[in-house]
Amino acid sequence: MRLVIQKVNKASVIIKNEIYASINEGVLCYVAFCDGDSDIDLEWSSRKILTLKIFSNHQSLEEIYGDILIVSQFTLFANIKKGTKPSWVKAANPKSAKILYENFIMKFQGKKVKKIQTGVFGSDMSVQSVNNGPLTLMIDTHNKE
Repeated sequence: MRLVIQKVNKASVIIKNEIYASINEGVLCYVAFCDGDSDIDLEWSSRKILTLKIFSNHQSLEEIYGDILIVSQFTLFANIKKGTKPSWVKAANPKSAKILYENFIMKFQGKKVKKIQTGVFGSDMSVQSVNNGPLTLMIDTHNKE
């Protein structure tokens, strides 16, 4: 599982020129899944997102009662080692990835976040954001550094 986490002042997902989802202060989270990802990965990464001390005064997303926008982005598993055409063979197949995506979103239900918003799995989306900091973190649950 790979994630790109951005601390944002606001972010939105636009589909067919319409705002589908939007958040204010919080986290924009791009997420991709691979074969072998499990509930352990989902639990570890969701807990990490909720508790990272990345906001003012060393506060976490839970502590500021911020928003989260979760967008599926299989391209985080791009392999560009050979040639100029990216390969996504390491990404989970769409059926498995959709189930993992839905389960990952559920990990935030009932937690101390103001609003949980998502993109639409497999859709062509535009994402707009105002990065705060800027602060962008990359996480790979199979290489926890």
